[in-house]
Amino acid sequence: MNRNQLSNELDLNYKTVQHHLEMLEENNILTTAGDEYGKMYFLTDWMESNLDLLDEIAKEASLTDDE
Repeated sequence: MNRNQLSNELDLNYKTVQHHLEMLEENNILTTAGDEYGKMYFLTDWMESNLDLLDEIAKEASLTDDE
């Protein structure tokens, strides 16, 4: 998806989505293909290989929220 599609899908302000995508890209979570308006975002290989760890962290976080 591109920024505009993500903004619409998530019902968030375009600038908010743009900011967070830039942060995720700077931190090696996302990579891109294309340029400007048509730029598409994908998980990096590093992030793909660590999705199980992210799932564990998310599960633990939701457990602590319930306490």
